[in-house]
Amino acid sequence: MLLKKIIEGIQMVKGKDISVLNLKNRNNFVCDYFVVCNGESQNQAYAIYRSIEKITLEKLKEKPWHIEGLKNREWILIDYVSIVVHVFQKKIRLYYNIENIWTKNL
Repeated sequence: MLLKKIIEGIQMVKGKDISVLNLKNRNNFVCDYFVVCNGESQNQAYAIYRSIEKITLEKLKEKPWHIEGLKNREWILIDYVSIVVHVFQKKIRLYYNIENIWTKNL
């Protein structure tokens, strides 16, 4: 249910290129899922974060355990323990290419 609400939160503010990496059956991974998406600007990246935070709190009473990147808004990490969400600006996502890095290790 949390994964579904996170994706809804991204879609509500037109987050782009949503990718979900299922890590559940992998040994030594710190979470079950990575969710990766991007926005076109700092403002949109922040709006995606706020939308995710709002919907998960209102619908599921879930709060993130940890959040990083709110100051520069280029790469916002939202850690729900079982799900880690990465909200990028598009250019930063292309530069780091974390989906490729993680899928190579799967």
